[in-house]
Amino acid sequence: MSVFSKNTKRIVDLFFCIFCAIPVIILSLCIAIAIYKDHSGPIFFRHKRLGKYGKPISIIKFRTMYYTRKNDNKYILSENHLKEYENDYKIRRDPRITHLGAFLRKYSLDELPQFINIFLGDMSLVGPRPIVSEEKEKYGNVFNEYCQVRPGLTGLWQVSGRNDISYEERVALDHYYITHWSLRLDFWILLRTIPAVFSAKGAY
Repeated sequence: MSVFSKNTKRIVDLFFCIFCAIPVIILSLCIAIAIYKDHSGPIFFRHKRLGKYGKPISIIKFRTMYYTRKNDNKYILSENHLKEYENDYKIRRDPRITHLGAFLRKYSLDELPQFINIFLGDMSLVGPRPIVSEEKEKYGNVFNEYCQVRPGLTGLWQVSGRNDISYEERVALDHYYITHWSLRLDFWILLRTIPAVFSAKGAY
């Protein structure tokens, strides 16, 4: 990706952040109030991921899990849950997720605060899925490619079945996106994101 392409992509990101600011803020306020009334605890959740150049970034999400204090064993994951997470870094029926949280995840509404990450330059509107440091080994040589771009709020894997596809397919899709990037591909993914979110296929 040339310097011109990178700058163009960044300008598009900022334009979308500004264009969507009012509806995103209004919807986010409604969600924040719902989380506050639904269950005690913080409204937002920060999680460490790897960004451009492999540097740690703190992505912002709405909290979708029960808030538990240290040493609270009420929502301990079973051995099967831990094994599932180890394989795919996702858990299909996570007992820690609230009813409201399940709804937010189903329609990707928990990720709305990541518009802040996009505005700050930690993420892009479209890009590879943001991964945790433990996933580097599973990415193999593709991780070097991953480090050359910003992770995205949406991307090829989100519009291709999300969590219903295998981990190997996720890596392959990220590899394809990075090596075949174009503004046309970004706009195509954005258009596919809307029906993908409403269908809620593979969301959990």
